[in-house]
Amino acid sequence: MSHPPDGPYGYGYSEPTPWASGIAVVVMVAALTAAGVYAFGAALAQIHPLLSVVVNLIAVGGAAPTAWRWRFAPVTRWVIAGLGLGVLVAWLSLLLS
Repeated sequence: MSHPPDGPYGYGYSEPTPWASGIAVVVMVAALTAAGVYAFGAALAQIHPLLSVVVNLIAVGGAAPTAWRWRFAPVTRWVIAGLGLGVLVAWLSLLLS
């Protein structure tokens, strides 16, 4: 998929990327997501470790197509990046614990 030179939304102008506020959103969303996914995964792992893996994979598999479609939206891209980072951090923490 190729985008016109003025971006995927065709506004006719290109605004500067808000890196400071975007990174702040990524960090906060990642922290909240990691805490939630880790807590839920740890609780499911106490029942059965395979249950935790299966539920996490189903949840990510169901959310991934929607996240992929929203990846170019100006504000949503920061939230999607935070969600992805948070899930990865939580999965690594679950594997190491």
